[in-house]
Amino acid sequence: MSSLFLAVEGPNGVGKTTVAKLLADRLAETSSYGVHLTSEPTRTPLGQLLRRSEHVVHGRALALALAADRAAHVETEIIPRLDDGLHVVTDRYVQSSLVLQRIDGLDLSEIWSYNRYVLPAISFYLEDEPDTIAARLAQRPALTRLETAGSPDKELRLYRDAARHLRRHDWRQHVIDCRGRTPSQVVAAILDELSRTDDPS
Repeated sequence: MSSLFLAVEGPNGVGKTTVAKLLADRLAETSSYGVHLTSEPTRTPLGQLLRRSEHVVHGRALALALAADRAAHVETEIIPRLDDGLHVVTDRYVQSSLVLQRIDGLDLSEIWSYNRYVLPAISFYLEDEPDTIAARLAQRPALTRLETAGSPDKELRLYRDAARHLRRHDWRQHVIDCRGRTPSQVVAAILDELSRTDDPS
């Protein structure tokens, strides 16, 4: 089989970053393929600028800049690593734009028009109780503008909208129930879903 391109998605505070790192570690331990872990916005100068500028760049300008960062991410990092025979795990991908840019005032069709040509990923949506997610967010020293504008309930709903949209475009997607599970158990559930259709060894 070929190397896998996997995206870990879900609302702010659901645990994406922790799960993405553990997933990459587990794949590295159990697979004959190497693993490359990445994230969006990227760690490039453009991605870092976007991380610092969310409070001043809004709406269409932000959506276009994120789409440009993603296009470069796919072309200069993701595809080359896949071509090298590595599994690639990304913390956030297209779904984050389909959710967060809607919170920022754009409609789904416009956001998709900026992202429709990127490489599809096998996507895993992490879901948890809204109160659990809200409690995690409350522990953060500060929230971003879009974290403040949204809510766990709203983001969960919009991620389900994103999943329905991408299903019409033949993206492979799985919902992972995180309720009462540790990050390690969440990763085990992701690997179990993968094992049903792919052998990541």
